[in-house]
Amino acid sequence: MAQTKSQKSQKRQVSPLSLAFLDVMFCGFGAVILLFLILDHADTVAAVTVDPSIASEVSLLEEEVLEGALNLERIRNTVADVSLEVVTAEGLAREIQEQIQTFMQELAALENSSTATVESIERLRADVQALEEELLRLQASALDQEGSSVRQFLGDGSRQYLTGLFLGGQRILILVDSSTSMLDETLVNIIRTRNMSDERKREAPKWQRVVRTVDWVSTQLPITSRYQLWQFSNTTDTLLDGDKFTWQEVADRDGLNVGIENVKALVPNNGTDLDQVFRAISNMDEPPDNIFLITDGLPTLGGRGKTTGLITPKDRMDLFEDAIKVLPNNVPVNVVLMPLEGDPSASAAYWQLAQITRGSFITPSKDWP
Repeated sequence: MAQTKSQKSQKRQVSPLSLAFLDVMFCGFGAVILLFLILDHADTVAAVTVDPSIASEVSLLEEEVLEGALNLERIRNTVADVSLEVVTAEGLAREIQEQIQTFMQELAALENSSTATVESIERLRADVQALEEELLRLQASALDQEGSSVRQFLGDGSRQYLTGLFLGGQRILILVDSSTSMLDETLVNIIRTRNMSDERKREAPKWQRVVRTVDWVSTQLPITSRYQLWQFSNTTDTLLDGDKFTWQEVADRDGLNVGIENVKALVPNNGTDLDQVFRAISNMDEPPDNIFLITDGLPTLGGRGKTTGLITPKDRMDLFEDAIKVLPNNVPVNVVLMPLEGDPSASAAYWQLAQITRGSFITPSKDWP
């Protein structure tokens, strides 16, 4: 019996080492739990906190987005109204174009009729001009309405864009330089081509460009205008039937075709006398109100009496300045300058002439027009 009690007392004894280990474990777990709670609480507070300045900025942006949406809707309504007005203007423009075509047919019939009176022709021409002015007004109105359009573009008046050539006027004079230098761009090839047959001269690439340029200009003339076509070298002559001081009708298509065929039949020869050309213009009873000058350099002949020997660049500039002194005032001169070797002053001189007269100046590429 005594032995049994001693055994029970031994089982109840606890080792001091076991208690210390348990204390350490509990303290460690408690520290980990406390650290976890602290970190989680800090993250929650940071997520909930909002900067007042950012909140106000977001609010302002939301208001701007709302205002932009309202403005976009107003713009769409405005564009719809403008599109309707443009369609109406285009419809009126088409009607006027049809009326112009009808009048052009009547004008051509009157021109070819021997019984037509001058008064009837002039009255019909005035009607066509009034319709053209109305058409330009409608086109300008459409341009004003589509000012913010991405693709819409409309020319101003009678100026042909990209080239800048002014194609308007009631009396249009086309001047074609038919001197020897129009055969080629280089002096060596000019001399070589000059000694060839007339057929080879007409087929010279530079001269063919001149012929195409004159043909292109003839297609751009207003049908209600009158015109003259002159060729000049050491003399000046008309390429149309009749006197060179008589204006021809653009509506006379057959006469215009004859002029183009005469240009094709020309053979470039002799020097360039610009002074006698401008003097002939100043002697016209009805001077031109638009001039097309197709040339390649400064003149080599003039009124100074020097017709033989070496012509220096200074001499050529002096001849040019003498010529423009006799040119009538307030007449736009549109210069189409072909390339030529050994005449560096020509570009600046003709550009200045175009600027002074409110004309235009182009040096076309080899594939134009």
